[in-house]
Amino acid sequence: MSTLNRRVHRTAATTVALAACTALTLVEPAAAAGSTLKSAPLAPGLYQSAYSERNDALWATSSVGQPPAPVTDSRLVRLDPDTLEVEASYPTPLDEGDGTVEAAYGIDVDDEHNTVWVTNTRNDSIAVYSQRTGRHLATVPGVAHAREIVVDEKRDTVWATAFGTGSVVAFDTVTYKETRRVTVEGSGPTGLAVNERTGAVHAADFTHDRIIQIAPGSSGPRLLPTGDGPLSIALSANGRTAYTADQGAGGVSVVDLRKGAVVKSIATGQGAKSLTTVGRSARVLVVNRLDDSMSVVDTRSGAVKETIGTNALPNHVHMSDENTAYVLDKSASGPQGEDHVTRIDVAR
Repeated sequence: MSTLNRRVHRTAATTVALAACTALTLVEPAAAAGSTLKSAPLAPGLYQSAYSERNDALWATSSVGQPPAPVTDSRLVRLDPDTLEVEASYPTPLDEGDGTVEAAYGIDVDDEHNTVWVTNTRNDSIAVYSQRTGRHLATVPGVAHAREIVVDEKRDTVWATAFGTGSVVAFDTVTYKETRRVTVEGSGPTGLAVNERTGAVHAADFTHDRIIQIAPGSSGPRLLPTGDGPLSIALSANGRTAYTADQGAGGVSVVDLRKGAVVKSIATGQGAKSLTTVGRSARVLVVNRLDDSMSVVDTRSGAVKETIGTNALPNHVHMSDENTAYVLDKSASGPQGEDHVTRIDVAR
């Protein structure tokens, strides 16, 4: 869910913060004229983050344990978006089916209903939590290798990608019941973006280098080309253009959704992993996992305007407003092996 402005007041945390995660470490950018950074060790196993305008809070997921080893710990962490201090940490429950930890990876917030939605990728499910208390409200099974999740507040709908079955699945944000499932045989949907004006859903198909577009009321999906190995997807403010972070190509594809064609391919760095748009501008931020950097891309000119150094292995980038981005990494470089959250004030 996109947000442009922060609220002044913030809901107080209801659980004890992790004391080890509150120390701040300033990070110097590699080449960041005008941009400022602040970084803090947060938790091991960081994956994605999402900003709540309603609560002025940054939420992050963490899951510890690489396959085939089981996940030993997973939690939702709530941060002060300005200081990066941990306000609360909520462990996820056990899977009732096999007793394993529900491992949270993808995340988005529903400020209308004051909830957090996550994908339990290794448990083939999604889950819902209260933003106010962190209480686990529901787990919904049947989403094989659930990867990313996006809330459409206007339509009381949340969408998730099921990489394991080539499906994009919709749920009601009030009842938590499944309302629609679109499957493209052989596909591997990863990233997700929703056109807030029309309700059209766009999923990056990592397996076949394309975009799966699902329009409201359509009988089937429309398939559009994009770059090599798209993992993440975002839409322009007017909804006419899609941008994908292409891991294989190491860059960003600019896709004209009306023409159904790639109009620009912009190299950014090795292992382009996650991207986000900057407000209503033509700029896109993309983290390059293998280059330990974030690129600021002008999609009109097709040029990288700025390259900002990050901690090792940046994994996800998310914006809380038109100027502030948050990058989660997998550097394990904190004093207790934590990964970091880095706040970047992007220069105009």
